[in-house]
Amino acid sequence: MNFALGIDIGGTKVSYALIDNNGAIKGDISKVATPKSAREIESLLKNIILKFENNIEFVAIATAGTVNNENDKVIGSTANLPIGYKDINFSELSDKKIFIENDANCAAWAEYKIGASKDCKNSIMLTLGTGVGGGIIINGKLLKGKSGGAGEMHFVMSRNKRRQCTCGAWDCFESYASGNGLKLTATEISGNENITTYDIVDGAKVGNEDYKKALKVWQNDIALGILGLANLFDPDCFVLSGSMEKFVDVEEIERFVNSYVLTSPTKVYHAKAGNYSGMIGAVLLGNELI
Repeated sequence: MNFALGIDIGGTKVSYALIDNNGAIKGDISKVATPKSAREIESLLKNIILKFENNIEFVAIATAGTVNNENDKVIGSTANLPIGYKDINFSELSDKKIFIENDANCAAWAEYKIGASKDCKNSIMLTLGTGVGGGIIINGKLLKGKSGGAGEMHFVMSRNKRRQCTCGAWDCFESYASGNGLKLTATEISGNENITTYDIVDGAKVGNEDYKKALKVWQNDIALGILGLANLFDPDCFVLSGSMEKFVDVEEIERFVNSYVLTSPTKVYHAKAGNYSGMIGAVLLGNELI
C-alpha cells in the first residue's frame, strides 16, 4: 500500500497525517497552530515533510487560497494567511513531488470519491462556515477555470448594498449564506448585535421567535443560491459541509430548489467524508493528477 503525506493549511491550524491511496488516514492526525509569517509556515512544512519523507510517495497539500492549474503555486491568498504566503515555493519543500490544491476543491473531490456525492459525476459542494467555500465537479472533473480560481461563491444576491462582503463587493452569496450572514440576519431581525451563531441556534430551539425567523431566512438565502447554481450547472447533487451545515435542513432545501429549478431535479446532502476531507481529497486528487 502506497502512502502520501496529507497536509491541510488553514488560517488557524495546520493538520497532517499519512493517507493511503484509498483515502484512509493511517495513524494519528497531528495539528499545530498556523505560524504568523510565511517564512515560519515554510519552515514548519519542511520539518513536517522531513519526518515522513522516507515513507511516502508524494506530499498533498490542501490550502486556503487559489491554486494554479499546474497545482504547484498559490496564486491568490486569503486574509487569514500572512503576507507573502503565495510566494512560498512549494516545489522546494522536498525532493518528493508536492501537489497543492484549494481546500474546498479538495473537500469536494473527497466527497465525490468516498463521500456523499460518490459516483455523482456532476456535483457542487458548499462549505458553510465563517465564510462560504465551493468546489464544482463537472463530468467527473474538477472545474478549475482558466487560472485555477473557479468555484468562488461570490455572486450577487441583491442590489440593495446592505452587506459588504469580505471580497469587497456588496451582497454576495457568502454574506448571506455564511455563519456571519446568519449573525447579520439575526441582528437585523432582533436588533441584538452581541450574538453568536450558537446563541441563535440555541435560542431558536427554546422558542425565540426572532432567532427562529433568522434561521428560516438564512436557510432560504442558501436555497436561493443553490437554485441559481442548479440552473447554471445542472448537477446531480449538492453537498453541504462546514461548521454550519448541521443547522441546515437539506430535505427542505431540496424541496424548495426542485420546486423552481429550470433544469432537472437535483439532490442535496450533508457531507460524509469527515472533518479532514481537505487533506484526504488532496491525496485522492494528487493520486490521479501526478
